[in-house]
This record gives sequence, structure tokens and C-alpha cells, in this order.
Amino acid sequence: MHSFHYQKGALCCESVPLEEIAACYGTPVYVYSRHTIVDHYRRLDAALSELHHEVCFALKANSNLAVIGLLAQEGAGFDIVSGGELYRVLKAGGDSAKCTFAGVGKTRDEIEFALRCGIFSFNVESEDELIAIDSIAQTLGVPAPVAIRVNPDVAASTHRYISTGKSEHKFGIGLDRVEEIYAGAKALKHIRLQGVQMHIGSQITDSRPFAAAIEKMLPVVQRLKAGYGIEFFSIGGGIGIVYHGSLESGDEVWWRQEEQKHALTIEEYARAVVPPLKALQLRILFEPGRFLVGNAGVLLTKVLYVKKTPAKTFVIVDAGMNDLIRPALYQGYHEVVPVRQDKSRPLIRADVVGPVCESGDFFALDRELPEARAGDVLALMSAGAYGFAMASNYNSRPLPAEILVEGDQHRTVRRRQNYADLVELELAE
Repeated sequence: MHSFHYQKGALCCESVPLEEIAACYGTPVYVYSRHTIVDHYRRLDAALSELHHEVCFALKANSNLAVIGLLAQEGAGFDIVSGGELYRVLKAGGDSAKCTFAGVGKTRDEIEFALRCGIFSFNVESEDELIAIDSIAQTLGVPAPVAIRVNPDVAASTHRYISTGKSEHKFGIGLDRVEEIYAGAKALKHIRLQGVQMHIGSQITDSRPFAAAIEKMLPVVQRLKAGYGIEFFSIGGGIGIVYHGSLESGDEVWWRQEEQKHALTIEEYARAVVPPLKALQLRILFEPGRFLVGNAGVLLTKVLYVKKTPAKTFVIVDAGMNDLIRPALYQGYHEVVPVRQDKSRPLIRADVVGPVCESGDFFALDRELPEARAGDVLALMSAGAYGFAMASNYNSRPLPAEILVEGDQHRTVRRRQNYADLVELELAE
């Protein structure tokens, strides 16, 4: 599942003790396992081998250049949602011709940039967007490859903020209007109808919503193939990962945290989606993000103080909600574990909180964990997706460093911000 494990009492990433990382680079700091990222990509790619397919990493999950570069070397394509993400792919050595551009609000500058770079396809979300792309393509004198994003009206059983496949969501065009939109698009002189796309949400841990969405889409995709000669069907991403009990399987965890929830395995996912997709005889695009990088990263943070009140105990750490916002924004669960085992310490119940001036600045509430003391380093597990990518400078806090581990080696892949970085782009009177 990942390359984080205890060795002789020390929590390690691959062969590197995380306490060594904290001592070398300071905290808070993100740490990524190269082996985990590459292994997850290769296993998913192999599980889909019966299909003519492309695995396009959803860059919004983790847009570090080193991570992009690793996946580009493996042959991955990329799912992008901004001009900035396309720029990152190019800077990391990725191929623009393997990029699909999604998102409901693409600007003129972004569309022009993508057309000049020769992206694989735009995932179009509305009629107005389709007309705008046609107009911009005409100005540039190039054809614009597009796929219409279809909303299959399937519930993903995930957090409401990351569910995207129901009719009330802002994404895509309803199944009842798809063929009408394709007929209109065919009349546009600078639009090349290349495929069809869907995406029902993120952190889905059950294969049934994927299968249900594909089943609803198949008749439409077959008609679009016959009528418009589309070349691909993108089924989006959304494969969930383990957040609960991520260190309990085969590792030396000496206390039991919240019970591990079922994770959707690659094999279960492939069994659900490959058979119906084979019959289409089309190129199939997959757009995983969290699945490839989520369990490949941790956020290390140091305990500053332990505050005890009559009501509860607070473990105050140097990372804040600006560094990892998932618990505050999504009520996301992250395992909290010490990087050094000390079985002599009693178990306590505490809130693990940060220094940001918000009551929502927490990582764990009423969590059982070994007694923490000032100076201890804790690891917030499964933080490789939507961790640093959603980080901010709120409270004028510098962004943490990012470190990549390979075997027994580690290196900086983004340096820590300093105070000067915070104001570099600002102009005083």
C-alpha cells in the first residue's frame, strides 16, 4: 500500500527514518516516497492492460515538479485544470499532447495557451465554453480537440464537496442533452470531436458507483462513436485510498487507532470497469490523482506545547490548517503517529491542533494516541494528495518544504519559504 513503516522503533519512509528528515529540514515538512508513487502507477497501469488505455494523473492532487516528472518518466498523461498546471507539466518534462484540460471556467488566455501547446483534448463543460473554444481556435487557425463532459447523475457516496456526478452539480452536461450538444458541435468549423468524458467524484471506496456510471454511459458512448467517430472515452478518476488504520497492516503499531475502513483495491476496481469498457473498442482514459500519491506522502510536525484543561488535552503542533486543510474543510481523517516509538508512554485522548487563529485549526479531535511531549515529532499520514497542493500563506505562515525519498536517499524538491518570500510580490507605498 505504501512505503512508510516502523523499523526498530523508528517510523521510516522507505529506508530513511523520518526523525532524520525532521532534523535535517525542520518542521512542518512534507515527505514523499518515490517507490510508492511509481508502484501505484505501475500496478494500476498493469491492471488495465486489457484495454487500450492512458493513465492521466490528476495534477490537482499534487503538482510538485518532481512528482510530475516521476510520472512523466513512467509514461503517464496528465489531467489538468488550469494554465498553471499545464505550465508545470511542461516544466517537469511532461508531454502536452498527453494532457486533458478539465474545469468549468477556462479563461481565454488558458485556452489559447493550451491550443498553442497542442494538448490532447479539452473536456468541455458547457455550450458557451464550446462556442468560446471554437472562436479562439478560429483566431489561431488551428482545430480544437474536444470531449464533452457528461454528467451521468450517479451518486458517488463521498463528501458532498468532492461529489461531481449528480445532476445538481456544476459539472458536465446532462445525459438527456449530450447528443444534441454533439450535433451542434459538429457544425462548428474549428472543433474536432475527439471523445467523451465523465467524472463522478473523488475518494470513492466502492466499485459500484463506477460500474453504474459506465452502465449508464455505454449506450450514449456507442451512439457517439457511430455518429461522430469519437476516439476515446474518459471515465475520470476518483479511486479512494486508506486513511483509517493505514499503519496497522503488517507494521509494528503498538496501539490501535480507529478501525481501518475498507479500501477499494486495484483488482476490485479493474474487475468492475474493464469488462464493460472492452466491448467499446475505444481508447479509455483514466484520471487518478489521490490514488497515486495520497498514501505516498506524510506531513511531519513538531509538538510545541501540551495544554491540559478540565475539559480536554490539547497537543499543539507547529503545522496548521494552512499546511493541511483537509480536516477543517472536509472533516478529513489523517492518522497521527509518533515518528519514534516509546511503549512506556500511556495512551491519552487529545485534540491535535495547530497555531492558526481559528477553532477549525485541528488535525484530530478526541483522538487516542501515545502521550505527547514538547519536542516530539508526529507524522500526519496519507497526506500526499490535497495536502501541499491546497496549502496557503494564511496568517502569513511560510509554506513548508517538500522532500522526496528514494531508498536511503532524500532531497529537497521544494525549499521552505522564508519571510522574504511572503512579501516578494507585494508593493508598499
